[in-house]
Amino acid sequence: MLGRRIDDPQGMEGPAGGVDGLGLLAVDTVMEPRKTVRPSRLRATTGEDLSGYEIHLGRTDGPGRSRPFAADESGPEGAVSADGRVLGTYLHGVFANDAWRGRFLSDLGHAGPPLAYMADVEAALDGVADALEAALDVHSLLRLAR
Repeated sequence: MLGRRIDDPQGMEGPAGGVDGLGLLAVDTVMEPRKTVRPSRLRATTGEDLSGYEIHLGRTDGPGRSRPFAADESGPEGAVSADGRVLGTYLHGVFANDAWRGRFLSDLGHAGPPLAYMADVEAALDGVADALEAALDVHSLLRLAR
């Protein structure tokens, strides 16, 4: 969507055809039948180690890829606009990476208190588990599940 165009010649996401993108990045995307779903570890061009997951149909290419967002052992990934204000990546969960998110927000002038995102997610999940355990007869449910 951030690029110049998205083409879906085989109708993977609806009728075959294409649509103009927002044109914020000098890239074009072509949908393909093989879906990529995998955990991913990258190094941002700004130096932070990133982890998340990739999930997409197709490939993106164009001159904007000469300014990648990140890279791994297989090469560059994503694109950054010439003015540095727009970035695109196949990496989902990039904002869960504390160091990168902190630098990104700081670059925008919005530095705030540090946040340990994954620790907060784990604490929230533990709270939900505790509430369910208090409200349900977990032992009976487990017995029924066997």
